[in-house]
Amino acid sequence: MSRSQKFTKPVAFLLILAMTSLTWGCQTTTNAGRDAQIGAAAGGVLGGLIGSRSGSWAKGAIIGAVIGGATGAIIGNYMDKQAAEIDRNVKGAQVERVGESIRVIFDSGILFSTGSSTITATSRNNIEQLARILTRYNDTNIVIEGHTDNIGSEATNQLLSERRAESVATLLKVYGVSGSRVSPVGYGETRPVSSNETETGRRLNRRVEVLIYANEALKRQAESGELKL
Repeated sequence: MSRSQKFTKPVAFLLILAMTSLTWGCQTTTNAGRDAQIGAAAGGVLGGLIGSRSGSWAKGAIIGAVIGGATGAIIGNYMDKQAAEIDRNVKGAQVERVGESIRVIFDSGILFSTGSSTITATSRNNIEQLARILTRYNDTNIVIEGHTDNIGSEATNQLLSERRAESVATLLKVYGVSGSRVSPVGYGETRPVSSNETETGRRLNRRVEVLIYANEALKRQAESGELKL
């Protein structure tokens, strides 16, 4: 985002605390180990800031939901395994571990024809592979975000982003993912991750993000040490 953001003194203090915790946590070599070291308060502050600057408010929320401690390490290990499976088996997907959650990014050009919200026949297999993994790791909630570039009217882009998010959500449910886990949302052109001044930037902005984070059942299992996979 180009607009600078102002912080009050208490928030600035918490940000310093958050950055200190994050720096310490980054000395570990695995996401699970890092998750055990980042505190919830630090994660909350960083989550809000990163979400507001990165183009994804939901991504900021899952960063801010960091649990930390042994429970966070267990959930982190669960997410590490799931992310590795997605990266290995789902073609056309960019997979990132974010906090104790997972971010899966699809280029809209891979999933849809230009201006369409109908998933192409080729891409249906990609979504099916993702659904198979999500049904095995079923103690998670899933946010599906649709995003566009700024070509065309804001209203048209907003509607297109909503329909594309709904299309992915619907297909995941067709392939067995519980509808209670899935929340589609469209952001239109309002959450760019790159400049819309170039075709390369616009392509990055035309995307669908699948954000995967722990539900309450997973948190309880991790807290009790009973989480198995």
